[in-house]
Amino acid sequence: MADQLGTLLRRLRNRSGLTQEQLEARSGVSVRTIRRLENGRSSDHRLGTVNLLADALEAGPEDRQRLAATLARSKAEPAGEPGPVPVPESAPVPESLPAQNSGQNHGRIPGRNPVQNPGPNVLPTSTTSPAHGELVTASTELAREIRRRWQREEEHRRVHDPFPLPVRWQDAPESLTDHSENIQRLPPGATPDRMDLSGDLGSVAEVYRRIGSGRLVVLGRAGSGKSILTIRFVLDQLEAREPHDRVPVVFSIGSWDPTAVALRDWLIDRLVRDHPHLTRRAPDGSTLAAALVDADLVLPVLDGFDEIAEGLRSTALEVLNATSLPLVLTSRRGEFAEAVQEAGAPLVWAAGLELTDLTLEDLSDYLPRTARPVPRDDGGTTPVWTPVLDRLRARESGAAGPLARVLSTPLMIILARTMYSEAPDRNPAELLEAERFPDENSLEEHLLAGFVPTVYRRRVAERSATRRRERQRDPERAERWLGFLAHHLARLDGDQQDLAWWRIGDSLRLSTRLLSVAVSSALCVTLAVWFVNLINVPFPVGEVLMSGCSMGAVAGLAYGCVHAILVRFGTTAFEPAHVRLRLPGGGTGVGRRPVRTFVARFGAVLPGGFVMGVGCACALALQRWLYYGIPLANELVIKGTLINMLVLGLIFGAGAGLVFGIMAMLEAPLDVASAATPAGLLASNRATVLRQVLVLVPMLTLAIAVGGHLITGLLDGILGPLIWNAADGLVIGVIGGLGGTCSYALSFTAWGRWLVLSRVWLPLTGRLPWDTVAFLDDAYRRGVLRQTGAVYQFRHIRLQHHLARTYREHQSKYAPARFGPGA
Repeated sequence: MADQLGTLLRRLRNRSGLTQEQLEARSGVSVRTIRRLENGRSSDHRLGTVNLLADALEAGPEDRQRLAATLARSKAEPAGEPGPVPVPESAPVPESLPAQNSGQNHGRIPGRNPVQNPGPNVLPTSTTSPAHGELVTASTELAREIRRRWQREEEHRRVHDPFPLPVRWQDAPESLTDHSENIQRLPPGATPDRMDLSGDLGSVAEVYRRIGSGRLVVLGRAGSGKSILTIRFVLDQLEAREPHDRVPVVFSIGSWDPTAVALRDWLIDRLVRDHPHLTRRAPDGSTLAAALVDADLVLPVLDGFDEIAEGLRSTALEVLNATSLPLVLTSRRGEFAEAVQEAGAPLVWAAGLELTDLTLEDLSDYLPRTARPVPRDDGGTTPVWTPVLDRLRARESGAAGPLARVLSTPLMIILARTMYSEAPDRNPAELLEAERFPDENSLEEHLLAGFVPTVYRRRVAERSATRRRERQRDPERAERWLGFLAHHLARLDGDQQDLAWWRIGDSLRLSTRLLSVAVSSALCVTLAVWFVNLINVPFPVGEVLMSGCSMGAVAGLAYGCVHAILVRFGTTAFEPAHVRLRLPGGGTGVGRRPVRTFVARFGAVLPGGFVMGVGCACALALQRWLYYGIPLANELVIKGTLINMLVLGLIFGAGAGLVFGIMAMLEAPLDVASAATPAGLLASNRATVLRQVLVLVPMLTLAIAVGGHLITGLLDGILGPLIWNAADGLVIGVIGGLGGTCSYALSFTAWGRWLVLSRVWLPLTGRLPWDTVAFLDDAYRRGVLRQTGAVYQFRHIRLQHHLARTYREHQSKYAPARFGPGA
């Protein structure tokens, strides 16, 4: 019943358009008490307190009756049995406990039904069950992590330096929002209140809380401040959040394909990617990420609806309309309007805001405070922007009009500030040269083109800092490398924004990726054969070298085929591991069904191990032909090779399946801080893969050596005499353990593919620097990239498009030399 009382109070406060602080001033009831009442956390509901709040909210007689009836029922509940009762959509109005006379006008708003459909804005019902308590703890942990991330991002963007740009808005056109009755979740025949959505950047969360449905669409043109508004909304929501409230989570919705992935599944996948600790099992057996979404403890903030592929936007809108999730959606107006027209309806239950342009007065307040002073004729100083702003006001230049329009969005103001306020050798007066910049497009392209070279210029701080931390980079090379990354995102999926380190190599041709798998696997197996046999000594060096080369070639071919099969059946990217190895008894593993976990991993690895064994048998026959001259077409050789293929395939397949199955039961989710940044997730995955190698090598060696003895013993009477002595078995086991494990690590893990492609292949071809990790981190610190969970993104989609276009133009003018037929 506490939840029902809180719901009623919150609805009355939202209808009155008051914040909790304003209600405190009117009623004399503390904000803390108001929050406890609204969130159902107060077990002692005093009638006097409720009356004070009702008076301050100017509640009508029927509203007062409902409050009094709810309060009476909560007093009648036995102690220790809270038993929350949800409000039915058509609950009758209580007929007892009349309103108190406070001397105020309690007139009821015409048409207002005091019992409204709670709609999606009603918070999840609280409960005292242990399962719910675990989810509340997980949501609180998630909220802390998200707050840390976005506070760091806001500081990194220097939003408050010298002060936040005044992002403002107006009501969105009625054609792009739902009916007021639907937004306020009113029953049929009720008259809607006038919604007050006015406010500024600092009150966006409070404006959202006035919306009964909990659904809001934020529209604005490119660079209008939607990202800044989103960050401030999340931080303000978290600041006022109570333990049972939803956690606002930003999702870059541009990567969602509504025809392939359900919205719920996509949200869960993104939560797991950016917060690996949410892979822990919830009380119902699902992951914590799935449980939080299903328990309505996540408020999706869907950023960048316009970045969804053009043909999918209307479908995405239809899918969103089929859900009742409270959410916030941001988009450019044109793309959203087209989707609404194609879908035949706006986002249901959603109110709408449209961001407005900044004014010349805003520029005059902001830009001079960001700039260095320059000398005046009278001996004094003035900010470098002052003469430009004076000419904009006077419209003395032909470019004044276009420049004023360009500098009406936060994005362009930040670019202009970077190029001119922070560069001692640049003068913003050049922006007024009409012949050089005749229109808005030329000015915007100039600001976009100058951003990267400006942030990569040599600074005093860089010259004095340590070389490793603040390495000076050539602006031209840095722009080319960033251009490749932007082009890579375009090749992956049109307007893809998420720059994930584990997918940087995925834009390469399939043949290139398969070649890298074959070469790295062949090298691992070849070195393993040479190492083991040269230590073992009984074989001639020539035979050892030939054996290594033949085994490596066949292993490379085998691993390349397995990789191609995986790609063929949809595994185009190897996701980073969201687990770490633990010792038995070190905590709860990935699941509560270790047998099922073992069987699933065993079945997945068995075919790969079998292919490796078949490859070894073929390599053995090839080696004997090359070194001893034993013909391959001999009937006995063919028969022996087929037997070896079967036996070695079973030995390697069963051994690998057994070892990987056991390792699956030793896995546990990463901790909360492991994916706080892309570099953090990369480091944790590197550590996980290295631990896997250390565990796999000895385990796989023993599994092959001992398993070979058992399997040959079982098949000895069926396939004829089979020989597997301990010494040979140990040699084969060590080769399989070393070569197979290292090949797996480099070919079938996210960190291995990153190492081979992003740290070796792409730097060799000049498309990335050798210190890729340091370069990405440096680009983030310089403000070119931003961090969104476990991935990077370019600071703005327009900057990304500009860099990708510039890179393609450069590539078309200069084609690198090619090797091969027709070169």
